[in-house]
Amino acid sequence: MHLKKDIKTREDVFLLVSSFYSKIREDEVLGPFFNDIIVDWDAHLERLTDFWEASLFLKTKYLGNPLEAHIQVDKKNNNSITEKHFGLWLNLWLQTIDELFAGDYAENAKSRARKMATFLYLKIFEARQSK
Repeated sequence: MHLKKDIKTREDVFLLVSSFYSKIREDEVLGPFFNDIIVDWDAHLERLTDFWEASLFLKTKYLGNPLEAHIQVDKKNNNSITEKHFGLWLNLWLQTIDELFAGDYAENAKSRARKMATFLYLKIFEARQSK
């Protein structure tokens, strides 16, 4: 049996992020949200790798605004993002981690994603109310 390793390096984070988003792009429900907005996937994957590397290893400060980005995507999609979308996103994230990694950092990546999905969904909902 081949034992999976934990997420330890930027290369590991990039593997996770790029594997995950290749699934997202092919997903019937989630794909359109991403494919219609992201024009430079290479740059987007680098930015997401920066985000998750900072989040998991607490190395560098991530310079970006994920919350505002998600609010804008929701607006561009006529406020159609629901908890179902976040659930699908989260399930694909957890599945990708389980396929590739095992260990404390892998579990932390799952936990952070759960919290982030809840936070972003609540903030998108709040942004709709404050129009």
